[in-house]
Amino acid sequence: MDLPFQDLWLPAVRNRMVLFANHVLTGCPPAVERLRAHAGKTIRVDVSGWPGLIPVPPPLSLRVTPAGLFEGLTAAEESGLVPDLQVRLDAGDPAKAAGNVFKGGLPPMSIDGDGALAADVSWIAQNVRWDPAADAERFFGPTVAEAVSRANEQFTQVGEKVRSAVGQLFDQLQARRKP
Repeated sequence: MDLPFQDLWLPAVRNRMVLFANHVLTGCPPAVERLRAHAGKTIRVDVSGWPGLIPVPPPLSLRVTPAGLFEGLTAAEESGLVPDLQVRLDAGDPAKAAGNVFKGGLPPMSIDGDGALAADVSWIAQNVRWDPAADAERFFGPTVAEAVSRANEQFTQVGEKVRSAVGQLFDQLQARRKP
């Protein structure tokens, strides 16, 4: 299902996602060093099992730069490309995926392809996290950082309650579908 003006806003959203990923990576120098060894290699990120109510996000193809960061590939660069690594995020159980993310974990995923790159991407996925409070402190000072930290804790608690409620809702819907 295509959304209105998808050709206009989708590249901008993808570029922002790549910028955010690079921002998070630069907060962990060992992650950047691990990626630097794979300069020039490509990674394709797909989402599988996506619920039918929302349009499926298109695959995201990335190239590792010599600096150890990511750059998004254009549609022309993607055509005919065989990626060195395939990452599949499983969105089949949205409640479980959201719960994992809210706890600082990962959505269910599989990684296939180049063994060394797969090992480093897996390490990065398991060990690198965004610290919103550290960003807030760097830009706005410790007072705002403390508020962001408290808000993050509250958001996590709300997320747990939402995850639980969504899980119960999916369970009830599935129970009603069974004859």
